[in-house]
Amino acid sequence: MLVIAKRDIDLRKYLQQNHNQLTWKDRIRIADEIILALYHIHSENAIHRDLHSGNILYSQLNDAWDISDLGFCGPANKSSTSIYGNLPYIAPEFIVGRECTFASDIYSIAILMWEISSGQPPFINYEHDYDLAINIINGIRPKIVSGTPLEYKNLMVQCWDADPLKRPDIYTFEKKMQRFNIDCQNMSDEFFQSKIDNLEMNKLYLRFRGISKKRRSNSIDVMNPRMCPEFHKNLFLAKVIGVNNCSRARDFYFSW
Repeated sequence: MLVIAKRDIDLRKYLQQNHNQLTWKDRIRIADEIILALYHIHSENAIHRDLHSGNILYSQLNDAWDISDLGFCGPANKSSTSIYGNLPYIAPEFIVGRECTFASDIYSIAILMWEISSGQPPFINYEHDYDLAINIINGIRPKIVSGTPLEYKNLMVQCWDADPLKRPDIYTFEKKMQRFNIDCQNMSDEFFQSKIDNLEMNKLYLRFRGISKKRRSNSIDVMNPRMCPEFHKNLFLAKVIGVNNCSRARDFYFSW
């Protein structure tokens, strides 16, 4: 049985309040704890099916992160093709009516990793509608934030791959993230920052040489947090997306 104790604040509010104070070490530790929480869910042979930053909860007392809102959570052998949830976090295969799997949860965690890196919800300047669904199906993902550590970026991109078979399972995912987190926490802040600075310098050099502009046309620019409209109260309310409304999306989705 999965039991979640009372928590103080969800991830969305936590990022709103603390984004400017968080270091990359903090962000990586948060991501690692969330992935570990999903590891425990998947270890019970259960799929969450509705992961988003409104149900990732923080306990100040224990300084720990956990996953709540297990209403849609169920056994992996219980088929579910009913489409529900918060659209920016929903895996493309689930949008078109395919079965929700462990890999669908992995996709949602990748979007959460991006949110942790940026401090704002994914696709905040887009309506949660058919057009966004088609964009997600066609491979559009949030634009990666400048300064994102390479290991974090590579793992995030692998986990939001359009092909669920190319996403790592939770055991591989958690092992890689745990190792990365331990390595980062053992580095001095100065050394860790120098790695990020060197990465950014290399990017600037490649950009200057005209080498690193591939795939940029496929990413959505992220709005500056200071220019974002006030968050709507219903931003994180799960929205039921009727299968009929997304039936046309099947025509846009490739088969593997």
